[in-house]
Amino acid sequence: MGSMGTEERIVLAMAELMRAQGYAATGVNQLTRAANAPMGSLYHHFKGGKREIAAAALRQTGAVYIQLLPLLLDPHEDLAAGIEAAFAAAAADMRDTGWANMCPVGTVAGEVADAEPRLREAAAEVMTHWVDEASAYLTGRGLSGADARDTAFALLSALEGAFVMARTLRSTEPLLAAGRAVAARVAALRAAREL
Repeated sequence: MGSMGTEERIVLAMAELMRAQGYAATGVNQLTRAANAPMGSLYHHFKGGKREIAAAALRQTGAVYIQLLPLLLDPHEDLAAGIEAAFAAAAADMRDTGWANMCPVGTVAGEVADAEPRLREAAAEVMTHWVDEASAYLTGRGLSGADARDTAFALLSALEGAFVMARTLRSTEPLLAAGRAVAARVAALRAAREL
């Protein structure tokens, strides 16, 4: 954390706290301790306080998370196999971290959808970006524009839903099943185009 600025430390700490416990449970005192930043600097950098920090954390986390898509899928020549492998890797990560929450964006979005309109908007912005990026990536991997967008929604929805189920059930089964389902859809789309 040495070279990291105070503002960056605050946003990173907020993202980590929201990933672990959600938005409502994260207090500013806990945040200042986690970020190793005095209360005054928190409000100096973020006039809007906790809500503004949370929005910044969602945007930053979302931007980082979508970069995992090419990272996980590029090594696989077969896109469907890559998707199944990516979901299996996420399942192993969850199991190995004691069922830690993988994504603060989905968690916070579900938690604050009605209570915090500005945070819902930030989460919506992140998810819109995810769909756009995933659609562009899948188009580059050979799906048509409409199929790519449809598959992006299916992939992201399956992943977010499987995260919740895996954490709740303490099981990798939801992620593995979701991965197989999305992979089967991609394989069917590819097969239909080759006919």
